Amino acid sequence: MSTVLNMIELRSGTTADLALVETLMAEAFDPRFGEAWTRGQCLGIMALPGVWLTIASIQGQPAGFALSRLTVDEVELLLLATAPAVRRRGVGAALLRSVLGDAQDRGAVAMHLEVRDGNEAIKLYRNAGFVKVGQRRAYYRGNAGLVSDAFTYRRDLL
Repeated sequence: MSTVLNMIELRSGTTADLALVETLMAEAFDPRFGEAWTRGQCLGIMALPGVWLTIASIQGQPAGFALSRLTVDEVELLLLATAPAVRRRGVGAALLRSVLGDAQDRGAVAMHLEVRDGNEAIKLYRNAGFVKVGQRRAYYRGNAGLVSDAFTYRRDLL
């Protein structure tokens, strides 16, 4: 799959893209919050059925990624990150639209995600029709003892 929308190119990713994903996570996720996954965690999840990776680029430069998993008829958005240099240029929204479309194409009836309390991406998810359905207290444990809640969101796809 390869699509160009407003100079944002989206393509399917593979395990060969994990070095890129790791670099984007290091840039996008503040280590104070403990949100980034290790390459091993990404490799392990990508080996499971129903998992897919979407890579975004702008003019050939890495711009973001989304990692998602279909289980039965529901999709979980596991990770979504955009490079700080291209934030607020539609990359996150393009990735989210792509994942939502892929989820529907795969027969999903709902999508779930979790996001750290205070993360600016909450606005993106709310604007895309996600509704807060839960909270995990003290879920994220970052550096220097920083602890944050996780909010869980859901969007029906029917």
